[in-house]
Amino acid sequence: MSTLLPSQDYNQLRAFIAVAECLSFSLAAEQLGVSPSALSQMVRKLEDEVGMRLLHRTTRNVSLTEIGESLFQRVRPAAHELGLAVTQVRHAGERPAGTVRIHTFRSAAQKHLEPILEDFIERYPDIVLDITLDDEVVDIVAGGYDVALRIGEVIEKDMVAVRLGPELRQIAVATPDYLGRYGCPDHPRDLIDHRCIRWRWPGRATPYAWEFFEDNAWFSVTVDGPLIFSDKESALSATLKGMGIGFPVEDTVSAYIAEGKLVNILDQWSAPFPGLFLCYPQQRQMAPALRAFIDAVRAGPGR
Repeated sequence: MSTLLPSQDYNQLRAFIAVAECLSFSLAAEQLGVSPSALSQMVRKLEDEVGMRLLHRTTRNVSLTEIGESLFQRVRPAAHELGLAVTQVRHAGERPAGTVRIHTFRSAAQKHLEPILEDFIERYPDIVLDITLDDEVVDIVAGGYDVALRIGEVIEKDMVAVRLGPELRQIAVATPDYLGRYGCPDHPRDLIDHRCIRWRWPGRATPYAWEFFEDNAWFSVTVDGPLIFSDKESALSATLKGMGIGFPVEDTVSAYIAEGKLVNILDQWSAPFPGLFLCYPQQRQMAPALRAFIDAVRAGPGR
């Protein structure tokens, strides 16, 4: 029995992947060159065929259901590999060359950039990757960058945004020793009476207000404490030493929680938010060097 998908099924999967990556029907429609209504209809047909809802839709947000996330994680690598294969054949006679200027958050570089660098420079010896590691939110075009890796909530609306991973959560954590000395807050607003390890976005004057979720709405708490960092790793180090309550991204501290070095507190108020994305300006003709880099990041290490 042939495992090749009918063209209609492939188009529906392609539509679903685009929406899942962008978490926006309008952006995905622009990326695919179709109308948002046509794109929505293709996704609906796919949902009808599989008999399951794949996306949660509201007037403001699009998110994946649990089964949608599972399908996305399985079909996305295969679809991108097909696209990369066709691209490589199409440009078989060309050798990408030139400089690609990249602005990336440190967390994005660790997860999605560092794992591909060794293979990339071997595969494309004529491409130079000029990488700026910086958690400041800069204007990509004004800064002269070709592409950026950052969290979804700070991406400009006119950018093409490609999702690189699942949603993220920030969680309040502290050492058992700290909680033994100062007690555990019962609600996020109780944090104002605690020593918190604060973090400031680079380039901004005031520390970040910690964000939580309650009654279907986000709210922020302006915490206080003896330390303010512009580097998240330094803030985590201070938290691990028991100097106060920290607010890191969950997957950066899951091992410490499992080992008992940190305790996850206020978990019920910690909701997911859009994770890491690769973003770049919309363009009709893309330089082969930039195309090679984008394809490599989307495919991941070893592809």
